[in-house]
Amino acid sequence: MLTSNPERVRAMVACAERLGVPRGSGMLRQVLQAVAFLSEEKIASKVEYLKNTFRWSDAQVRVAVCGAPFVLRKSKESLKRRSEFLFSEVGLEPVYVAHRPIILCLSLDGRVRPRYYVVKFLKQSGLLDRDWSFYSAVMVTEKVFMEKFICPHKEAAPHLAEDYATACKGEVPTSIIFR
Repeated sequence: MLTSNPERVRAMVACAERLGVPRGSGMLRQVLQAVAFLSEEKIASKVEYLKNTFRWSDAQVRVAVCGAPFVLRKSKESLKRRSEFLFSEVGLEPVYVAHRPIILCLSLDGRVRPRYYVVKFLKQSGLLDRDWSFYSAVMVTEKVFMEKFICPHKEAAPHLAEDYATACKGEVPTSIIFR
């Protein structure tokens, strides 16, 4: 940004403000990075796409963009796949995703989907000792996920670690069976 045209920087800040990110926000820098190489038309098109794909209001788009500005840089296909999975398979509500937009920036096939499969399996098998939210399960580090979700169930579900590793490679695990 230091080498950018001052008018371009002003335009980027104005765009960030229209997206709901005030100048004093800690997220301003990330929003500026997200919109730096996008035209006004592309940003407007992406905002419309987010509204239609995620069934969000203007306010919910602002909440999502303020929370995870790089959602503006995700491809439409990537966003579509995520919306289909989160709404159809996981059963999340649009407002839930709008307030936790970082989910949209995580790897769908390498993290979100495999963890969902593990948690769903553990819940259906009655093996979880507490009710973990979907968001909590996908946001913990890999080490914590292994410690809380995989390792404690080695005896009751000896295939779980292998199935999780298989799912993280983008393959469908064969032993996780859902009722």
